[in-house]
Amino acid sequence: MSLLDHPLLQTAVGRFRVVSMAEGTSFVLLMFVAMPLKYMADLPLAVRIAGSLHGMLFLVFAAALYAATRESGWGWLRALWFLFLSTVPFGALVIEWQAREDVVGEPA
Repeated sequence: MSLLDHPLLQTAVGRFRVVSMAEGTSFVLLMFVAMPLKYMADLPLAVRIAGSLHGMLFLVFAAALYAATRESGWGWLRALWFLFLSTVPFGALVIEWQAREDVVGEPA
């Protein structure tokens, strides 16, 4: 069984959950690792690298959110809520908790 055959990746909601955690992790690293390195250790390259990665992952997050919203029938308010949570450090944990109930076989 390859990684791409994992049950979590078989639905748009599952893929969204994976992307959400990656995007959330990149945001936390940007805020709590790269930013301090920039201002306390004079290493602006850390923000350039982490910021670029986070920006790319945010675009993938937006596309995955759109696909998950269409597949699952989430309303636009829930999609906006998830979009808002993506701007809050550790918001991906709340997204994971709330989106998990939409994947078959996983309780909330």
